[in-house]
Amino acid sequence: MARVSFYSKPGCKGGTKQKVLLTAAGHEVIPYNLLKEPWTVERLRSFFGDRPVAEWFNLSAPKVKSGEVVPEKIDAQTALALMLKEPLLIRRPLLEVGEQREVGFDVQKIDAWIGLQAVDESLQEISDKLLKQDLQNCSHGKDHNHSQGSQQHQKQGNCKH
Repeated sequence: MARVSFYSKPGCKGGTKQKVLLTAAGHEVIPYNLLKEPWTVERLRSFFGDRPVAEWFNLSAPKVKSGEVVPEKIDAQTALALMLKEPLLIRRPLLEVGEQREVGFDVQKIDAWIGLQAVDESLQEISDKLLKQDLQNCSHGKDHNHSQGSQQHQKQGNCKH
């Protein structure tokens, strides 16, 4: 079983489900607040691998949803500068096991990497239920709007999504 450093936004329902799934698979999950982590360009960049820059962004971030930030039109250097200034723009979660790092929660990729099979029958039902859900995207759907005066709500980590 792996020791997983898990960087996410506190209170995020999707992140909670992801951590439960990892724990059910016997992994030790060490949670970190993505919004308060002292990121550097080099360290943050190491999570994105060879993914296109547009895939580095949290598509539910208020500035992305409003069109103020258009991930497809931003180069890597600008993206990293924006993300250091405003961590809500970073796609979540960021996962780290040893020296390997990943962004997002692609179930197939994570299962192949560290395994997501429940460690015993008592956890199998929970795992099966979670694996049927979309664990990659914002859990409140495409119509959810974070911008209704909720910039402050998001920065404080009080979002219950």
